[in-house]
Amino acid sequence: MKNNNEEQSRSLFGISLSDRPKWQQFLICSSGFFFGYLVNGVCEEYVYNRLKFSYGWYFTFIQGWVYLALIYLQGFTTKQMVNPWKTYVKLSAVLMGSHGLTKGSLAFLNYPAQLMFKSTKVLPVMIMGAFIPGLRRKYPPHEYVSALLLVVGLILFTLADANTSPNFSILGVVMVSGALIMDSFLGNFQEAIFTMNPDTTQMEMLFCSTVVGLPFLIPPMLLTGELFKAWTSCSQHPYVYGVLVFEAMATFIGQVSVLSLIAIFGAATTAMITTARKAVTLLLSYLIFTKPLTEQHGTGLILISMGIVLKMIPENKSVPRSLPKKKELTSAKDENQRNEEEEERRPLV
Repeated sequence: MKNNNEEQSRSLFGISLSDRPKWQQFLICSSGFFFGYLVNGVCEEYVYNRLKFSYGWYFTFIQGWVYLALIYLQGFTTKQMVNPWKTYVKLSAVLMGSHGLTKGSLAFLNYPAQLMFKSTKVLPVMIMGAFIPGLRRKYPPHEYVSALLLVVGLILFTLADANTSPNFSILGVVMVSGALIMDSFLGNFQEAIFTMNPDTTQMEMLFCSTVVGLPFLIPPMLLTGELFKAWTSCSQHPYVYGVLVFEAMATFIGQVSVLSLIAIFGAATTAMITTARKAVTLLLSYLIFTKPLTEQHGTGLILISMGIVLKMIPENKSVPRSLPKKKELTSAKDENQRNEEEEERRPLV
């Protein structure tokens, strides 16, 4: 299945990926992802912590409409769909729930603390992959160790951040943990869709997820009264809509790029890339908004780096070791068969 997925013709905003080597595919997709979400991170920090606007459901709703407009400009239509609508109902519910909880948690956590919590999703993504139909992935022990190192580093950083920032509460931790569980299911389910139906495009998945997911945002906005509060606040500061639209456009680039990474490299590898992006966004947040860094922050970042290195190095070494042995065994068997055939033919001559 994986081979079919990799052989499928894919492109990213007009740039062909299928006829390029893996490292170029990785570089192009990662660049689009980093650009989109670095801009997203700066915009969210500005809107939530500087303007004190914490309307996660409403902002996600606005973002969804911007997505649909951009997808329409890309020329996608429902005639190009290869999956039934019901495939995207569960996916959309999880996607919108994750977005809403992530954005809403910023009202109770400062942005770097939220980022570090969300970065721990590498481990649950790996665990969840073993239970998703169509994947049933198994990972070697060293990859779980690398994920644990990553998680410990993130926890250290979060605890240090809790000591230096007053914007930290248990409710925020509960909200971001719920988003974390949803994300672990989301990435694996998206990979399963790409794997079971390689003709699925990034635009189809993003379009259907958004269309089906937007109605899920209306009940929480009405029940919490956020719809009217956000409408009133943004009407008094209309320039916020400009920031939201700009953020959504950048996030759109990042979202399509991350779907390309999931389709080509899988959910677990993509989770590692998103972790690296979160670390970069975090450092930028501290540099741009001049927040204090402590020794505990540094220790956490070192452990994060160790986890990423441990994840990547064994993968590069393990593949080339096993393949030559199989080839040697195969060639040895072929030679023995040839010698036996020659011996059988000699008496007949």
